[in-house]
Amino acid sequence: MTEAYDWPDGLSRREFLRASVFGLMALGVPIPWTGTRFEPSNGLLGRVTEPTLDIFKGASFGAEKVETFWRDDVLEIAGALLGDRIPEHNQIWYEIEGAGFAHSSGVQPVLDQPNAPLPEIEFGGQLMEVTVPFVDAYWRPRTDAKKAYRYYYGTTHWVTGVSRDVRLRKWYRIQDDKWDYRFYAPAEAFREVPAAEVAPISPEVPLSEKRIEVDLTHQLIRCFEDSQMVFSTRVSSGRKFGDSLYYTPEGSFVTFRKRGSRHMAAGNLATGYDLPGVPWVSYITDSGIAFHGTYWHNDYGVPRSHGCLNMSSQAAKWLYRWTQPVVPAEEQEVWVGYGTEVIIRT
Repeated sequence: MTEAYDWPDGLSRREFLRASVFGLMALGVPIPWTGTRFEPSNGLLGRVTEPTLDIFKGASFGAEKVETFWRDDVLEIAGALLGDRIPEHNQIWYEIEGAGFAHSSGVQPVLDQPNAPLPEIEFGGQLMEVTVPFVDAYWRPRTDAKKAYRYYYGTTHWVTGVSRDVRLRKWYRIQDDKWDYRFYAPAEAFREVPAAEVAPISPEVPLSEKRIEVDLTHQLIRCFEDSQMVFSTRVSSGRKFGDSLYYTPEGSFVTFRKRGSRHMAAGNLATGYDLPGVPWVSYITDSGIAFHGTYWHNDYGVPRSHGCLNMSSQAAKWLYRWTQPVVPAEEQEVWVGYGTEVIIRT
């Protein structure tokens, strides 16, 4: 049984901190708890996800601002702690080595772990995950070619082949599932996702005894096996963008369609999005509402999406493995007429 995480009103500061940095713990970083601060020891970094990130002398927006970083700057995270009570839904701050304190909402925790490229790719392709802060994808396997996208840590992609440039550097050929294009990215930035890593969780529990309850008021999901809660995590549901409403629908649904990776794109520059490699996607509506991992913000507990249920990639992966239907490791997608029950309400 998976350890449950929840945020009831009476939660202590220590418990709240531990739950709020669940994404950091899921990266495999040892966290020795002392008071309300932890000190990572495994090269934990933070990528700036917002256009700018302000650094303060203390863990408060009221403290003196000392520096500003820009999107995709990569910083060393020295620790994390609870700051002041604004914003109330997310009080986690990161201590940035040699700089000061940054609010966690605009920082994606990442590692920098290059890999030995595979000599070849299995017929039909295989799912791979980016394990460095970011890597650029090109239209051809060479760095002087036109750039297509930037792939971020934790994103997943379907790789169909290996190419080499004139210097014999290996590049993976990536099949884009949205536009049906082929892009190329340096192979060392990716690792193969083994079958054991996506094996079903508690497959012995009947489908009828599993359910997901989504609490939109508290931006929280809870997963149950019969009457026992086995997992819980904060999410970010749909909101209004401009004049358009993208609220997450209420009602009863099932996780009838699942993908290990999806390029999600829609709308215009003002209210739209273009997000390749969204990981661990479990759809609940034909219109595309889904649970999925998120790499463009780290601010769960408040509505931020175009209708989907954003969560950390680690939480989305757990949900992907726990729900029905099962996606075989060699398949990109499964789309059936059944799935795990989902109940969404305010």
